[in-house]
Amino acid sequence: MLCYFRLFFGKTTLMARALGHTPEDSYAENIYKLTDYLKGSVGLLFTNRQPDSILFYFSELSQVDFARAGVAATRDFVIPRGVVMSTAGEVPAEYDVPMGHTIEPELRRLGVPTRMVKGKIVLEEAPEGASDEEKKGYVVCRAGDVLDSRQTRLLKLFSVCMSEFRVHALAYWSAATTEVIKVNRAAEGAMEGVEDEDE
Repeated sequence: MLCYFRLFFGKTTLMARALGHTPEDSYAENIYKLTDYLKGSVGLLFTNRQPDSILFYFSELSQVDFARAGVAATRDFVIPRGVVMSTAGEVPAEYDVPMGHTIEPELRRLGVPTRMVKGKIVLEEAPEGASDEEKKGYVVCRAGDVLDSRQTRLLKLFSVCMSEFRVHALAYWSAATTEVIKVNRAAEGAMEGVEDEDE
């Protein structure tokens, strides 16, 4: 059996025009009903596979990525005081290495109070009167904070991923039935609390 996938992302108005807006200008019977779902960041997937196999595939598909500015931090991230390690304590010390000295100017530019000591980057001691949290290290972000570009750059320097890429199917049209079927998001395995731009 020959199976193929073709994923099309583009301007939603062009995709809607290609499908049609009414039964009269529709490319195929009832396919124009998909235009109701073409809002926000969406794409069309063309395949001859069964809908259940595609929905299962996307429900299992998940890829972590670096956070972008404007998203909420999923957890706290603090750079510990002392020698700055490449993962800032995210892995056990025996598996971590000191951060390369060439990164130190970038850290200072991003507001991290570092200095060079014997060829190693060191996070300076907390200033007088600092809270117990500040004495532990430099706080990059707290869970729930809306990240700015400075914070996302620091997270990327320390290889900390706080975003997750997922594909959520909204609806599909089948040539066999010529009907548009809305996907049950709970059955598809969609994460709670995720809001789509089109909802």
